[in-house]
Amino acid sequence: MANTNHEKLFTEFPPVPTAQWEEVITADLKGADYERKLVWRTGEGFNVRPYYRAENLEGLRFLGSQAGEFPYVRGTRGHNRWRIHQTVTVADPAAANAEALKLLGSGVDSLGFHIAKADFTAADLDVLLREIRLSAIDLVFCGEKMGHVADLVLAKIEKESLAKEDAHIAFAIDPLVRNLSSKGDFCSPDGKECFARIVELIRKTKEYKHIRIVSVSAQIFGNSGSTIVEELAFALSAGHDYLVRLMDAGLTIDEAARKMRFSFSVSSNYFLEIAKLRAARMLWANIVKGYEPEKNCAGKMMIHAETSRWNQSVYDPYVNMLRGTTEAMSAAIGGVHSLEVTPFDRAFETPTEFAKRIARNVELLLKHESHFDQVVDPAGGSYYIENLTQSIADEAWKLFLEIEEKGGYTEAYKAGIIVGMVKASAANKDKNIATRRQILLGANQFPNFTEVAPAEITADIVARKEAEGNVLTPYRGAMAFEEMRLHVDRSGKQPKAFMLTCGNLAMARARAQFSCNFFACAGIRVQDNTFFKSIGEGVAAALESKAEIVVVCASDDDYAELAPQVKNLLGGKAILVVAGAPACTPELEAQGITNFINVKSNVLETLKFYLKELGI
Repeated sequence: MANTNHEKLFTEFPPVPTAQWEEVITADLKGADYERKLVWRTGEGFNVRPYYRAENLEGLRFLGSQAGEFPYVRGTRGHNRWRIHQTVTVADPAAANAEALKLLGSGVDSLGFHIAKADFTAADLDVLLREIRLSAIDLVFCGEKMGHVADLVLAKIEKESLAKEDAHIAFAIDPLVRNLSSKGDFCSPDGKECFARIVELIRKTKEYKHIRIVSVSAQIFGNSGSTIVEELAFALSAGHDYLVRLMDAGLTIDEAARKMRFSFSVSSNYFLEIAKLRAARMLWANIVKGYEPEKNCAGKMMIHAETSRWNQSVYDPYVNMLRGTTEAMSAAIGGVHSLEVTPFDRAFETPTEFAKRIARNVELLLKHESHFDQVVDPAGGSYYIENLTQSIADEAWKLFLEIEEKGGYTEAYKAGIIVGMVKASAANKDKNIATRRQILLGANQFPNFTEVAPAEITADIVARKEAEGNVLTPYRGAMAFEEMRLHVDRSGKQPKAFMLTCGNLAMARARAQFSCNFFACAGIRVQDNTFFKSIGEGVAAALESKAEIVVVCASDDDYAELAPQVKNLLGGKAILVVAGAPACTPELEAQGITNFINVKSNVLETLKFYLKELGI
């Protein structure tokens, strides 16, 4: 007979109060400052504690709701079956159709068509959608002249009598973000003509509940270097601006809100991105509810996500596959309607078939082997992520209100506030990358030592271009390092840094590894060495190697004696660098030893200095 007793696990273990945990942590710190050692100061405007407990959930008002229930923190649906999205460029409709059919046979169920044909016609649309079953997939149209394309698409589905509930189509019409933020102006003076067309299309598709007319392209902010909080706040602000303008034009809140779609970037900040998506749904639901819609479901935020382009790298590009995978995981766990994984080679070439296949296979693996689509909001109840959700929501709402006080998104943008904030955040990220406070593998840390950029990597690809005027300019965080390294690759020289390991063996090896990574970031070839028993032996090997840079690697206590010996034996035949920040630095500098590298160095500027010294 089966045992029907219900027993709680771990009842034999008494609960440990927070105060007791804190006592143990304080003891383990041995006098070190708790806040400095254990509290993470994010760039989002709030701090993250080293651990969270059930008591940290107290006061979180959104807890208790389920997926599909207001305020939709846990999702807008009772399932997590997101759409796998890939975009096809339409210059030749027949070729685009062939590619689309291939994608649909490879697991894609959401197609993006970027219309790049200036004179796109109804006949072109027929060719583009040939043999594509519209009721089975999502379609997203983007590019130029979206109003014209929308008219063609709507005429086609009406002509073919597609059931109104079977049309799942979105148009990337976005004068406020895509046009204003990237071009500095609307698609017509003051946007009046744009919004008149938007209202016309919304009324025309009133009976089509799955057709979205407006897309808020928030990924522009993230890909231009904004923080997560800024991306969310600006998206909400732009979305609210749309609501106000559309209601002023005679639409109800329900009619306006149901025709909107949001597109976010997803960075490698794994847990914060999960929390961002949860906070986004909650805040948008509350914004819409403030206008008293007939039904709360009008505030369900439709979210499309694409993995970040900002953190992709040209060197060691296969690392981009790993970035795309963790970012896709964040999006899937955070709950999105559709997701596009950016191909790993997107930064330096038109994505190859291999790159596009890997991109969609990331999502297929997450679905069919990892079963991420079988669980709704797996992050729900996590002390950590629930608190991150609240923290991001608080900061984004605070910034949203600041923008509203400036007159809303459009007025704040025209005043230069949006671009100014994004550029400030981007500059802070650039500084963190230069000093390695933020790591981009393959660019500013752990580079591929032997990699040389192939011919197709040009200076134009790695050069950061700042557009003039009040516009946002997407770029990649690795560009400054890539531009420097490409300059070395194309210089016709092969500068070398030699590791002169001596003194304390353990410290010598650790500093040699640090120094190899340091100099290789600039494309400088490195020659590591296990250990030299004497300074004379090490200097002789360094001179024989013909290295332009010699890095003495030892312990801080060794440098006072060893570094001057190395300097004297080198006789000025190479640049001498000391790996570390020893207490004897002033004494060494007095003897003419002035080059030091350590964990506090600005890696980018230091490497530029050495390249200049080498005449590169």
